[in-house]
Amino acid sequence: MKTILTDFYTLQAYEQIENGSFTAQILLNKDHDIFKGHFPGNPVTPGVCMMQIVKELTEEFTGKKLFLISASNVKFMAIINPYETPELKLQLDINEDEDYVKVKNTTSFGGTIALKMSVNYQKTSS
Repeated sequence: MKTILTDFYTLQAYEQIENGSFTAQILLNKDHDIFKGHFPGNPVTPGVCMMQIVKELTEEFTGKKLFLISASNVKFMAIINPYETPELKLQLDINEDEDYVKVKNTTSFGGTIALKMSVNYQKTSS
């Protein structure tokens, strides 16, 4: 799997639980350079990185290259500190048609929901 977030996270396991629904377990790399600047001494996983992880996982599960067209109901509900909670569970409910992919995501650690969002992607040819 090719990602722009090189070495930022590792996909540890995933499974398709229903038609179009997946769960994925990822492990954040607490030593990644992003955390040195966001924020020194108090690392926080940037929201844009979490959104990119959802896109990359969706591309992996659908086998399609995607372009983000819209995001709605984006709610960051808990701080993801890579030292305290590096293991994340992502629930992705993927609905696909000929040109578009819609995803509802919930990202959590332990029993805590960290992110909920709905995103729309357009399939690209590249």
